[in-house]
Formats: sequence, structure tokens, C-alpha cells
Amino acid sequence: MKVAIIITPEKADQNIKNNLNFHETNEEFKGRKVLNFQNLYLYEIDERSIFSENLDKEIEADLFVFATKHSSASKKPSLTCHPIGNWSKAEFGGKDRTLVKAPAQYLKQFYLSLKKHESLIESEITLEITHHGPYLETPTMFVEIGSCEEQWVNEEFGRILAQCIREVFTQEYEEEKTCIFIGGGHYNSSSNKIMERSNYAVGHMCPKYMLEHLDKEMILEAIEKTTPKADLVIVDWDGLGKSKQNVIDILENNNIKYERIKKFLKEYS
Repeated sequence: MKVAIIITPEKADQNIKNNLNFHETNEEFKGRKVLNFQNLYLYEIDERSIFSENLDKEIEADLFVFATKHSSASKKPSLTCHPIGNWSKAEFGGKDRTLVKAPAQYLKQFYLSLKKHESLIESEITLEITHHGPYLETPTMFVEIGSCEEQWVNEEFGRILAQCIREVFTQEYEEEKTCIFIGGGHYNSSSNKIMERSNYAVGHMCPKYMLEHLDKEMILEAIEKTTPKADLVIVDWDGLGKSKQNVIDILENNNIKYERIKKFLKEYS
């Protein structure tokens, strides 16, 4: 399996690149040498990651991994990973109401790999929900250093991200059951628990603040574009708010299997 690691000139990206220690190949992409380690190939682009639409038309790979920065107003140190796509209007790359294939097993393995380093650094390690672009037709995920310049240039953060990239994406994994998650916050603690405690891998995640845009079409797309295809929807029953009845009606009227998060986790306690 060929994995394309995508970076930009951003400080976090370069921090990760410098810690990957890939070697140069004879191949070039847009005037820069392509770097390599086993089945991983690193490509550097000039445009912002979230706006690098249809990059899979220029680079042939089975999986795209954007290694870049995460920004937040809190400036809280964090190491994150997440699938991409837009539940509503495409304000930050991608297409309106369009998701990109989410490599659930690799999201799980990368998240679990990050967690192994949790005791070594003062940082939140978490999944983020599905958000922003770019649009690709190939399975894609983001892995990020957050949340401000102090962390973007932190050598230890770059080393950990690089180590996880080398560990996780040079392997192939037996297929696990996959699910999508509906509800919760942007930093999705419930999905973290699913990854840690169960034999399910989470693909697409729709947060509470996007539920007003969630309809039958988007739920079905999230199921189909979780790779492998999701066979279960897990819902944050207590956190669906005024959208609860609408979400449950869609699931039940379309015979979509679902389970409440508390009940699901209880089975694995």
C-alpha cells in the first residue's frame, strides 16, 4: 500500500518532516524532491493543506495523510487526528455537504499510537470530528500538532508525530468493525473511548453543532465513506439536544442500526 504524506512550508509541517528522516528519491513533485521510507512517500506542496483540492489526481496513492498544524483560540497543547469533509457549507476547503473517505482503521491505530506517548508530554491527545477540506476521492486523514506556534516548533511534538507516522502507516491491519458517531463536541471524547475500549474503529464523526445540517443523505454518505463501510451508528443520546428526535427518526425510518454511547461502552466495561 502506497501512503502519501503531504506537508506544506508551515512550521509544524517542517518540524514533522525534519523528524521523519526520510531519504531523497530521484522523483520530483512541483520542483521538490520526493522523500521516501518503505511504503511512505513525502510530498511538499505550497498551498494550504485544506485547499489542496483533488491532489489525488496528481499523486497516485492508496492513502493520503496530511501532517500539519492545528490551531485553536485556547492555544492548548494537543496532538490530534481526524477525517475530513463538510457537513454543511465548505468554508475551509472541500465541497459543500460532501465527505471524503475516512480510513477508520488507520485513524484508530494512529490515535492509539499517540496515546502511548501521553505520559511523556503535557498535551491533550484526541480525535477531532470530521471537518474542512480538501476534497479527494482517496481515503484521507489529517494528523496535527496544536495549537499555537510554541507547540508547532516543539521538537518533542514533531518527534512523536513522526514516530507515529512511521509506525502506523508502514503496516496494514486486519479489517475491524467500523462505525460513525453522531453528537458530542469538536474534540470527541466519546469517539476516543470507542477507539480505546472496543473492537470498533470510528470513521466519520458529526458534532452536536452540525446536527441541524444532518439529514438522511449525509448520514448515508458518512456510512458509505467510512472505510471499511460502517455497520453501526453510535449516538451521544444525552448530547443530541433538540435534534435528537430528527436523528432517531432518520435512523429508524431507514433501518440503520444504532446504539447509545453509554450502552455501547457498558458492553466493553
